[in-house]
Amino acid sequence: MDADVTDSAGPPSDPDRPAEDKPQDRSRDRSREESGRPEDETPGGTTSEGPSPEGPAPEDGAPQDDAPQEEGPAASEADEAAAETGEGDSTEGGPAESGPKAGSEGGPKAAADADGVQTWADRPKDGIVAARKSHWLRWTALAASFLVLVAAGVGWWMYKKLDGNITTDTSAAAELKAYEKERPAPVVMDAQNILLIGSDSRAGDNRKYGRDDGGSQRSDTTILLHLAADRKSATAVSIPRDLMVEIPSCSTGDDKKSREQFTQFNTAFELGGTACTIRTVERMTGIRIDHHMVVDFNGFKGMVDAVNGVEICLKEPIDDKDAHLELPAGRQTLNGEEALGYVRARKSLGNGSDTERMERQQQFLGALVNKMQSNGVLLNPTRLYPVLDAATKSLTTDPGLDSLRDLYDLVRGMRDVPTEQVQFLTVPRQPYRNNPNRDELVEPDAGDLFKQLREDKPVAVVPADELEEAERDKESGQDGKPDDAGSESPTPTPTYSGSSAADDLCKQ
Repeated sequence: MDADVTDSAGPPSDPDRPAEDKPQDRSRDRSREESGRPEDETPGGTTSEGPSPEGPAPEDGAPQDDAPQEEGPAASEADEAAAETGEGDSTEGGPAESGPKAGSEGGPKAAADADGVQTWADRPKDGIVAARKSHWLRWTALAASFLVLVAAGVGWWMYKKLDGNITTDTSAAAELKAYEKERPAPVVMDAQNILLIGSDSRAGDNRKYGRDDGGSQRSDTTILLHLAADRKSATAVSIPRDLMVEIPSCSTGDDKKSREQFTQFNTAFELGGTACTIRTVERMTGIRIDHHMVVDFNGFKGMVDAVNGVEICLKEPIDDKDAHLELPAGRQTLNGEEALGYVRARKSLGNGSDTERMERQQQFLGALVNKMQSNGVLLNPTRLYPVLDAATKSLTTDPGLDSLRDLYDLVRGMRDVPTEQVQFLTVPRQPYRNNPNRDELVEPDAGDLFKQLREDKPVAVVPADELEEAERDKESGQDGKPDDAGSESPTPTPTYSGSSAADDLCKQ
């Protein structure tokens, strides 16, 4: 019948046009679009004869496709992805799927998985992990660099602070240089002889310990410290302040010279300071003094406080107003202020002599050394710093010891010395024949001691009661028994009354 010869889908058919050239059926197009498999689609993504997706627009009057517009672009994007992976349009010989499944089951991801190649889905994860790792490493390096800079800055600040605390005695060095010809020559080059001087100045913060008579000061304590060349022993010899000695002519503070005189030892420090004291010791002992240190009261107190006190034992209670000291009997730990009173007290302890006071000083210094070594202070820079800080604040030295490096080298050389080989003794002396309140050297004992130290030979010390007992046994041994001196060393080690840092003050 004469029905409509035209269809709403397109223009009338042309009888002269071949059937295959007619427009595709609408339902067929819709079916292909829904299935995603165009029958005549080539590997390139277009039909063999039909227009490409990017071809010209339909002519006026041509029917418009009502299918969703995103189908075509999705398929195009999937094809482009497949083209980028280089896997082609099909898997296992079948036609490649397009549309939403192109990136999942049959698309490039499946092909990549089959070949063992990293997939696109995995690449973002690896990228995030790598970025996070790189970020973490970058921040770790920055943090480490910052800590190194901070540590270096703190270390430099600490070094400069300690270094700046030390006062250099240039005047003493200049005077000693002027008298170089009369000074003794060193015998053992690697041995060290250091003169430690405890100043009793009452100036400044020390005013509370006594009257300041115009800034004058005397050496309250003087110790000759001998460090063996092998650094396996250290011997500290106390020189009594009241010992009668020959003091040379020395330069005074008013650019004058004192006269040479025979008087008590601590007058040398009052007349000509450190240089005069050194020259007096060198003349008396024949030992070359390599370095010197002058420490005042506050420096001593600070060192004791820096190690959290030193333990001692008292047989009797102490009540000494002059020394600002009041302590009960028994075992106790002294802080810096109490320790200073303990080593300075004289009138209220024992027989009130300077001899007993020196013995207390030696025993206390031994306990201080023992505390520093047993607690690892000398081996731990963080614990050593407070000790050095306290010491250097009140320390005056010669130019050879006026830096922190020089002091640290000195301390480092002593830290391996066994405590039993850190020995303390007083130079052999007896009451001065013209004044029992003064002392004089006992010869030849004093000369033998100085010779041992000068030649860096060993010295032995024992408690005073043991030495007296040994001497009595030696005297009573002269009873006709054969002399066994041949079995002894031809040069026996001289033995003196003293103590060591290993002695327990509470067991004496």
